[in-house]
Amino acid sequence: MSSAVDPALDAPDDSPPERSDQTEQAERGRLTIDRAVLRKIAEHAADGVSGIVRVRRRIAGVGFGEHGASARLSGPESELRVRLDLALRYPTPVGETMRLVRERVHEELSRIADCHVRSIDVTISALVPDAPAPRVE
Repeated sequence: MSSAVDPALDAPDDSPPERSDQTEQAERGRLTIDRAVLRKIAEHAADGVSGIVRVRRRIAGVGFGEHGASARLSGPESELRVRLDLALRYPTPVGETMRLVRERVHEELSRIADCHVRSIDVTISALVPDAPAPRVE
């Protein structure tokens, strides 16, 4: 009787070891997100809320384009504090719009950058009326 050995069974296993989702954080390395990126996430989230508008930027009466919400951040990512300055379309309900802004900014910073937002302070720096309807003569 001859005994045949399957060569595939004796071949060395060159495949990398399987990694589980439970891999320790220290083994994966570190991730650092620049503050400018976190600021842009907050500004973009605020600008996406209905009722928030872009306004013309002026310095000494000269126009320099438009800008939307402006954010300043402080504190570590585990207790991030956000200060927003934005313009609101008039007559948009202020309370409801600010609630939506805070929710959206909090959700986006948590979802995209895994930050824990401690507070979001909002300053409304302008009320912008709807553009008048064009007149037909």
